[in-house]
Parts: sequence; structure tokens; C-alpha cells
Amino acid sequence: MADAETSRRSGFLTAPFVILCAFYFLVFAAGYQLFPVVPLHLRDLGASLAESGRFQTAFMLGSGFGSLFTGPLGDRLGQRRVLRVASLALVAILVVYGFLKVRWVFYLLAPLHGVLWSALRTASIAKVGGILPLEHRAQGLSFFGLTGPGGVAVGPLVGLWLMPHLGFAWMLILLAGVFAVLHGLIGALPREAPREIQATALFQWPDRAVWGTVAVMMLVGLGFGPMPPYSAQEAKALGMAWPSTFLTCFALGMMAIRGLLGLTGMGRRPVALLPYMIALAASGYGLLAFLPGGMARHLLSGLIYGAGYGMVHTLLIMNIFATTPPQRTGAAVGALFFAFDAATALGALGLGWVMEHLNFRWGWAIGATLMALSIPVARRIVRKSAAMTTEPVPSGILEG
Repeated sequence: MADAETSRRSGFLTAPFVILCAFYFLVFAAGYQLFPVVPLHLRDLGASLAESGRFQTAFMLGSGFGSLFTGPLGDRLGQRRVLRVASLALVAILVVYGFLKVRWVFYLLAPLHGVLWSALRTASIAKVGGILPLEHRAQGLSFFGLTGPGGVAVGPLVGLWLMPHLGFAWMLILLAGVFAVLHGLIGALPREAPREIQATALFQWPDRAVWGTVAVMMLVGLGFGPMPPYSAQEAKALGMAWPSTFLTCFALGMMAIRGLLGLTGMGRRPVALLPYMIALAASGYGLLAFLPGGMARHLLSGLIYGAGYGMVHTLLIMNIFATTPPQRTGAAVGALFFAFDAATALGALGLGWVMEHLNFRWGWAIGATLMALSIPVARRIVRKSAAMTTEPVPSGILEG
């Protein structure tokens, strides 16, 4: 590929790579800016606590089902084209959000928004893999992988600050303008060569070998579901001056663990770390449920939960690449994204109901339990991986 040849001559920090990093950062920043802000806006429009979480439920269901098709769609049409179309459609949806005065239209648009978010996420990962030459791939992916958590850290902080200063409508218009600029920048990315665009099926059923991985991701997603829409609402109910404390510290914990393991390495079998990372995340989640106080509880829990959670996606995806035939990798990754996004939607819905009818801490406690239940399945994945993997896996950070 011409773009890979350019990267080979100049390292991985090329203009297309920087554009994709900025794009991926803003994809996550936009999502996590809206997750705490839209529920608060829905409350202003008259929604109950439980109903306010339905936006993320609908969004994640759209993203989950979309992930089963958007990856193969990028293979058929080209990742650049998918990025341009999805980013332009996202501009329109963000503008519409800004002027909505009725709640049900938010829930109607959220699944479509989720499908577009899934397309941006999968196409960005596929495109960045295509522009990085093999000798720079691990280094480039490790750098690229920091952009997603960076967006998670910045998004809630910016959204919760902008909403009282600009108002919901102008905040959404500003965000739409940012994506309009990015839509233009995506046009500067190199086109895929004809040999890179394959006539693949729009849906492929994943191999049974990844079902354990999918089960872990479902339990993790169920626990994660209430975090974005309800952590800031609990903070506001407690009168905390920094409502995005948990989500920002969660992202900082993700970035810290990735930076640390980037320096120390993850050994010859990175997936062996999976049960320990889940246990670390579950302990951080438990602190949110049982530690007294407000600000300090959110800060400490967010850092610890983020540090453990931050490697779960990466380790599972790396295990898929190590144990799945190349022609089935796309279906396996799509199934993983589907499991997480669909479970996140159900977690936001179910645990949101618990929080409204009992209290926030009951919801956090159930979420921590669901996370802990995935540890035995993770141990089984490690045992199976030891039998299947014949060579070490490069420890590039793959997903935000």
C-alpha cells in the first residue's frame, strides 16, 4: 500500500495516522460527553432517574447490533468511505439532538447514533492497522490505543462544564461543527487499493472458540452499563463539585495501566493477566458500592476500576488474534463488540431500575458482583489459550 510505504519511510507519526488518532479521540470524547449529559437533559425534560438511562440503553443496542455488520461493511466498501459517510451522518444527528424538546425522539435516534458510532470505531481500527507497516505496528497501536481513554477522560469533563455555560443546544452544535471539520480531514486519508476491498459477507457467525471471550465481555458490559449515565447523577445528588470525578479518574486509570504495561511489557502470554485485571476492576467497583463518602470514593474507585478494566478489552482482542484464523477474525471481533455493547445497554436499563427503586449503592454492588462472576470464565480462557497459542503475541494496545 502507498500509505504503508510512506509510514515505513517516516515512522508511524504520519499525517494519516495523526488524523486517525484525532478522529478516534473525538469519537470517544463525543460519546462520553453525551452519556452523562443527555440523561441530565432528559431529567430536565421530565424523565425519571431510570428513564434517563434509556438513551444509553438504546445507543448501545444500536452499537452492539451494528458491530456485527459495520466491520464487514468496511471490508466491502472501504474503511475511508465508511468513515466519511458515518461522520457526516453524525453531524446531522448531533444538530437534531440540540433542538429536540420531546424525550421519545432521543430514544428513537439513539440506536441509529449507536450504529454510526460502531462504524466509526471499527473502521478507525481497521484503517489504522492498514496504514501502519509491520515494523511500526506495535508502537503505533500502543500510541493509538491511548486516544480512546483520552477521549473518555476529556469527554465527561468537557460536557458537564459546557452544558451550564453554553446550554445543551449550543454544546451539540459545537460538537457537530467539530465532526464536520473531521469529515473533511478524513478525505485526506489515502484510498484503499482495490485488492484491500473484499467481497465478504455482511454477517459471519463467530467460531465457538470465542464464546468464552464473549461471555466474559457480556458480564463486564453488564457491570459497566450504569457507569456513564448514573455516576455523574449520583455525584450531583451528593452535591459533589466535580460530577465527572468517576469517569475522568476511570479514564486516567486506563491510561496509567496502559502506560505502565507499555514500559514493563506483558510477558510472553499477555492473556494470563486477564483474571487479575478483572479482579482489580471488581475491587474498584466494590469500593464504589461500599466505601463511605462521595468525592474520595468516586476518585479512588474510578482509578482502580479503570486500571483493571482498561486492559480487559485489549487482552481479549489480543487473545482473539492469537487463537482465531485470520479469515474469521472480523467476525470474532464483531461478536466481542456486540456482546459488550448489548450487555452495556442491558446493564444501564436493569441496574438503573435498581438505583431508582432502591439506591445507587445497590446498583453498584450488583455491578461489582457481575464483574467478579467473569473471573472463573477468564481463568478458563487462560487455560485454553495456553494449549492453543504457540508463539508470543505482540503487546500493542488495540482498543479504547
